[in-house]
Amino acid sequence: MEKKITKDPQSMSFLDHLEELRWHLIRATVAVLIAAIVAFIAKEFIFDVLIFGPKKPDFPTYKGLCNLSKLLGLDESLCFQELPFSVQSRKVAGQFSVHIWTSITAGFIAAFPYVLYEFWKFIAPALYDKERKYSKGFIIICSCLFFLGVLFGYYIITPLSINFLGGYQVSAEVLNEFDIDSYIALVRASVIACGLIFELPVIMFFLTKVGLVTPQFLKKYRKFALVIVLILSAVITPPDIASQVIVAIPILILYEVSIIISKIVVKRQNKKLIPQTK
Repeated sequence: MEKKITKDPQSMSFLDHLEELRWHLIRATVAVLIAAIVAFIAKEFIFDVLIFGPKKPDFPTYKGLCNLSKLLGLDESLCFQELPFSVQSRKVAGQFSVHIWTSITAGFIAAFPYVLYEFWKFIAPALYDKERKYSKGFIIICSCLFFLGVLFGYYIITPLSINFLGGYQVSAEVLNEFDIDSYIALVRASVIACGLIFELPVIMFFLTKVGLVTPQFLKKYRKFALVIVLILSAVITPPDIASQVIVAIPILILYEVSIIISKIVVKRQNKKLIPQTK
């Protein structure tokens, strides 16, 4: 029999749980704010290098597409000399407001591992000693998946979206002069959405643990999952087939990885149920 850790959640009242949750949320918020202050101070790097990086023709993704174009003998059809749009601020406090909220977003991304740590500390009292030992692995894996998703969103989704939407015109009479809120919202949505989507294997692990999902279920509804993935890809990417396929491929790979993880979880659970014979 596994033994629970010293702090038994069953002995705590509802108000005790709320108080403990409050302090976890406070510490996580403080961590995000500290990281946000650092991002606020590093204004030039955050905006000139990161935020407006995908707007520049020398962005690594565009260079990679250009090299791929030449490698495939397509001349310079995938090379971008200039993105035909400008970014403006049409509100008095527009740039200051954008600076604050962008810093908070950057703070959340940077402090994500610590936010996970506080979340784990809150649920740890309800776990067994053996399960609690996996805390480091849980935090590392979730953080790596999140940052991998953030990088995918930043280097793949964001430049594809900006290049397509920034150069799209219904008429030469209409100039693309985007508000800074709209531009940054696109970058933020692409990065955060991909970071959370890449947590799919971890989510499936816990759903399998509690019995809400099985490998058979995931296999049975694989076709429906494919349709959902394509719809999701269409939502977070520009309306062109190439971009949707680029986004759909890693999500489908994550789904297949989730099936494997689900199998491993079920196999381990079945081993515990079968009495071992000598």
